[in-house]
Amino acid sequence: MLNVERFLADLHRLRTFGAQGRGVVRPAYSPPDIEARDWLAQQMLAAGLTPRFDNMGNLFGLAEGSSLLLGSHSDTQPTGGWLDGALGVIAALEVARAAREAGGPAISVVSFQDEEGRFGVTTGSAVWSGGLSLAEADMLRDHEGVLLSDARSVLRDRVGPDVDPAQFTGFIELHIEQGPTLDAAGGQIGVVSDIVGIRDRVITLHGQQNHAGTTPMALRRDAFQGLSAFNTVLNDRLRNVVTPQTVWTVGHVSISPNASSIVPGEVRFSMQWRDGDLARLDRMQGVIEAVLDEVAQDMGLEVELGPLLGLDPVVMDPALRARLEAGAEAVAPGKWCIMPSGALHDATNVVRSMPVAMLFVPSINGISHAFEEDTHEADLVAGLRVLAHAAGVQG
Repeated sequence: MLNVERFLADLHRLRTFGAQGRGVVRPAYSPPDIEARDWLAQQMLAAGLTPRFDNMGNLFGLAEGSSLLLGSHSDTQPTGGWLDGALGVIAALEVARAAREAGGPAISVVSFQDEEGRFGVTTGSAVWSGGLSLAEADMLRDHEGVLLSDARSVLRDRVGPDVDPAQFTGFIELHIEQGPTLDAAGGQIGVVSDIVGIRDRVITLHGQQNHAGTTPMALRRDAFQGLSAFNTVLNDRLRNVVTPQTVWTVGHVSISPNASSIVPGEVRFSMQWRDGDLARLDRMQGVIEAVLDEVAQDMGLEVELGPLLGLDPVVMDPALRARLEAGAEAVAPGKWCIMPSGALHDATNVVRSMPVAMLFVPSINGISHAFEEDTHEADLVAGLRVLAHAAGVQG
């Protein structure tokens, strides 16, 4: 039987690693992240699982033989919420415990590393699933210029043999919705139909650093003004390409030299876009690159494009999804729905190796990636019970 009190206690215990007020600061490979993974490894061992770190720091709690894999991630955004990813990991641990105490079925647990993209896009599961080589990943840098190869050196002797995906029959990931749909509708469970695709790249505009008081406006090659113009033109050009569900974001900007009396000579920024249609993602890329070229030519700038990272849209496995739907009807009759995921998740990578499915619980006011992120306790427990039902474990 599931132990709800144990589940909630562990969820709040994980929250203490990197806690800041209501939120959590636990980026990949940071001291709180490693402390949390060491604690999770201890809980896995106590649950009768074999804890295993791989080269990326993905942490597995392995059952013997063939098993169903449950989990998510335990790293956070630079200033993140306490449930994003953590819910799926702790719920997986509780289901695995309950299954072992009842004599089966075999359940393994995973906490993937760097899902939140300190170094890329769901980097840990991308490497584990073969979408990105370890050598390629090691060359990725975070916004501070730190190489992933240097960051993961904190793992030291924790790393063990590779974990073979072939030992798992499938993967189910429980997650908070991170959007307003369930909360606004008074729903309790969302069974995911598909996950949107994403494209992400770092772009640098090079201009000419110069004196802010003596350089005439008409003669400036201002990199920041280039970004401003790019953003304005892009929003207009995408209008006839996108749908109401399409999103695009300039989310991180670094200006050099970032001084009051100097015309910026360089601006480095992230450009991310998401949609459920692969062809539309490609069309958006074409528009983005065309607008960059146009603005650069008009303003005397040079464009430097970083590597294009991303994942294609993914449809959930029908058989695993049906098990989640049955669980949702049993646990929350009349309070569940089928819905797409607008957020990216590790399941998008894991599908390369096995069938995958996902379920959501509501996010209060649709808030996530913020300290205010929260979910009602009753909804957390409902998500746990649906996950257990789908895994064949008595709730």
